Amino acid sequence: MEGVLVTGEARAALEGECVRCLEPIDDEIDVRFQELFLYDDQVAPGEDPEDDGVSMLEDDLLDLEPLLRDAVVLALPFQPLCEEDCPGLCVECGARLKDDPDHTHEAAIDPRWAGLTALKHDED
Repeated sequence: MEGVLVTGEARAALEGECVRCLEPIDDEIDVRFQELFLYDDQVAPGEDPEDDGVSMLEDDLLDLEPLLRDAVVLALPFQPLCEEDCPGLCVECGARLKDDPDHTHEAAIDPRWAGLTALKHDED
């Protein structure tokens, strides 16, 4: 009696990239939503329904875009991954660790001792 209860389900295609290895990701997401849209006569005079976050019917029409957008955005993964255990990129050179799992570098020289390597090269 107060308004129209809208219940639905939406499916959206996702495109992006993995936050660890930057590989493209293509996926789908399914979301469910439910919202009550009130009739114009259900709002008390002088009251702004926008302040309460209440959805209203406008001339017996309802706008589903904000409802769908909010439902999909809230269901998106915060940090999308191409795989659950994606190893990411090498912090030294940017090589993709999934392609080369045995990827290594020489041990880094402490910058405080880097001047001594010049002395060693002078002796050679």
